[in-house]
Amino acid sequence: MDFMTSVKTCLSKYATFSGRGIRSEFWWFILFCIIGGMVLGAIDAMIFGYGSVGIFALIFQLGTIIPSLAAGARRLHDIGKSGWWQLLNLIPIIGWIILIYWMAQKGQDAENQYG
Repeated sequence: MDFMTSVKTCLSKYATFSGRGIRSEFWWFILFCIIGGMVLGAIDAMIFGYGSVGIFALIFQLGTIIPSLAAGARRLHDIGKSGWWQLLNLIPIIGWIILIYWMAQKGQDAENQYG
């Protein structure tokens, strides 16, 4: 799946937490969220100055938080894990490492309980 298809898929499945998502869909969408946040943060800094509240970046991040969680849940479903494992994000460093490892794994070829 390429960049644009991935972004369109994740945004069209805005709050779809069921089903499975392939690696490229998840990682391209995460890259879109990172680049979008950085670009809008830079625009905020140019308009409002450094140290001010970045309103454009904040709106973008609030708008993409649900699709990011949904894409993460679908990605975890692809490897046979519950989407609730995303709560590991709340554990600094150790939780992040575990989730990155899982998200980078190849999905299960056979059907699993999530589809």
